[in-house]
Amino acid sequence: MSAILKVENLNVTLTQRKSSKKLVEEVSFEVRPGECLGILGESGSGKSMTVKSVLGLLDKNFQISGRAIFDGQDLLRESKEELRRLRGSRITMVLQNPMTCFDPLYRIGSQMAETFATHTTWSAQEIRSHSLEILAQMRIRNGEEVLEKYPHQLSGGMLQRIMIGIAMALEPELLIADEPTTAIDAITQYEILEEFVRIKKEKHTAMLFITHDLGAISKVADRVLVMNSGHIVDSGTFEHILMHANDPYTRMLVEKRSAVMHRYRQVLHGDPILSQNQILNRSQVLNEKGLLNEKQFLDESQILNRKENAAC
Repeated sequence: MSAILKVENLNVTLTQRKSSKKLVEEVSFEVRPGECLGILGESGSGKSMTVKSVLGLLDKNFQISGRAIFDGQDLLRESKEELRRLRGSRITMVLQNPMTCFDPLYRIGSQMAETFATHTTWSAQEIRSHSLEILAQMRIRNGEEVLEKYPHQLSGGMLQRIMIGIAMALEPELLIADEPTTAIDAITQYEILEEFVRIKKEKHTAMLFITHDLGAISKVADRVLVMNSGHIVDSGTFEHILMHANDPYTRMLVEKRSAVMHRYRQVLHGDPILSQNQILNRSQVLNEKGLLNEKQFLDESQILNRKENAAC
């Protein structure tokens, strides 16, 4: 099956006055229909910058080179108007903080209606019907009441689900999720990730899932790219990244997470304190026995995120 998006030798350079800095260098990847490609990295690694450059969301201070082929079109050569048309129809995005994506002065129903009126040919009655259907699909109760509410009257998890529902209602060929679970609590994170898994399976939609969270990416991604300082430093399945990564930066991400998870188990269950090598050896043995699976990794990561947030 051919790729829906193929990025080749992408470079992004920021130029300010007399200085310039390369933010993304020689990045290449592709994603196919029904596949989720995860892009993993810490803040400043270049993962969000990569996607923004492909979609034409950067200003004139950024110089972009390379190719980004979407269904035969090179997105880096398209006009702003064409990119705006694609972003609202064939390519959709779910952003990090849902509260900043809704206008606080307008009701949810009005904002959903404006989006659909811009990007579809639906009548006002059809828009209302589709809006209620979206809320039901996203497991949001009392749809009529929700459409009359303002954004501040809904939780972050509800707003995030509404964003996902709007994005999928436009029936995109490519869905891009940029840190979609960062601004919500751990329990809601799991529900949102389940939604992405369901969408991938039922809609056969290609997805780019951008995150810094190993646990989240283990749940949804078929393949993972690891970025550091604007470069792709490792790639493969989640199991490969977890157990057989070659890059020192990737191993550091896994080792730090494994150490925190072990410390949590030690405090909660009284497990013996192990050295770093013992922790990795223990993970290797469990993985070979099929005990360290994706669900276990995700569940423990969600618990740790909740503990870390509470400590802050």
